[in-house]
Amino acid sequence: MEQARNIAHILAKPIGPQCNLNCEYCFYTEKTALFSQSQNFHMSDEVLETYIQKYIAAAKAPEVPFVWQGGEPTLLGVAFFRQAVALQKKYAGDKKIVNSLQTNGTLLDEDWCYFLKKNEFLVGLSLDGPEAIHDRYRLSPTGAPTFTKVMQGLRLLQKHDIPVNVLCCVTKESAYQALAIYQFFKNNDVKFIQFIPIVERQPDIKAVKLGLRHGTPVSHPTSGITQWTVEPEAYGNFLITIFDEWVRNDVGNLHVMNFEWALEAWLGLAATVCVFANQCGEALVMEHDGTVYSCDHYVYPEYQLGNILISTPAKMVQSEQQHRFGLAKKEGLPSYCRTCEAEFACHGECPKHRFLQTPDGEAGLNYLCAGYKKYFRHIHPYMKVMRQLIENNLSPAKVMDVIKGPLIVKVNNQSPEY
Repeated sequence: MEQARNIAHILAKPIGPQCNLNCEYCFYTEKTALFSQSQNFHMSDEVLETYIQKYIAAAKAPEVPFVWQGGEPTLLGVAFFRQAVALQKKYAGDKKIVNSLQTNGTLLDEDWCYFLKKNEFLVGLSLDGPEAIHDRYRLSPTGAPTFTKVMQGLRLLQKHDIPVNVLCCVTKESAYQALAIYQFFKNNDVKFIQFIPIVERQPDIKAVKLGLRHGTPVSHPTSGITQWTVEPEAYGNFLITIFDEWVRNDVGNLHVMNFEWALEAWLGLAATVCVFANQCGEALVMEHDGTVYSCDHYVYPEYQLGNILISTPAKMVQSEQQHRFGLAKKEGLPSYCRTCEAEFACHGECPKHRFLQTPDGEAGLNYLCAGYKKYFRHIHPYMKVMRQLIENNLSPAKVMDVIKGPLIVKVNNQSPEY
């Protein structure tokens, strides 16, 4: 019997875009410009309880995932999250609650870690690699480096045996230091990593009017990219370089989410991460005041779906507005992409990044296309091996035994059969 699926996932930002850091490439902290200057960004008790009650009630699956993000949610203090957990227990019924907290780690202490461990939180930690790489863009509001504090946070989480997934942002500069970054994480006993490409646009007229310093997702195609935006092929090479190290030495021991997402596609499974899903629409975001938007990357007035205080998750995710938003990813895919050998794994990636033209002049090509095509083509033979291992009830980690030395696949100058 097919397990029930939750109709929507709502990422909560209980302190909105407020943060104690000033990371230059961050697209979200500037969203304070969309709110009143006198705005109190702390989620009220009313919004918190209403959200928890309605979100649990809307869940169809036996497990309800809560994800707390920002800005920097730890600015709210442990007391806020103790209240959240108490409310979850009040409304959970027979459903299992799973909490995840995304943090920059600089405010973590023993009290925080005791709470996170006791309540079985999963923690996403923002860490971009070795000190010089991390401190290139991840600075305090005064311009001070943050690496030492983040590493203190990582050590505390590891000391308390709290599961940590490191989110490493890949920029124009860091894309050329793949092995140094990967080895750094291995040396620091990080077991779960995901590499996030930084792709941001220069502010267009609309963004300037809103008081933003990054372009909106619907910026004019001529809007340039920011100086920290990763180069497409460099990002593909970055993933390939790390993949070659991982597939020979670390499968099953170090979990690189990018590679596990790809394996899902080769297994014919639905994507578990929205950027590689066939269409959008099921990953909503809720601001501190209860306002719900279509997506974390589309927190702009025209993408408001309603407010949790007066609506329900089901009503918002099933609205005509959100239906059109979700379909736009699939229906807006250029013909060039529909016939691509890697479309099954990519699906055009995130619509926010689709601002190039295809070779035949059609709009909507993903900025990272060249990198992804190179990456997916490279990992294809390895993914086929892992798929065959799984189909034979063997661990995919055995790929390391299968591919002693270089893995060569002849394709007769043609695309490999995916």
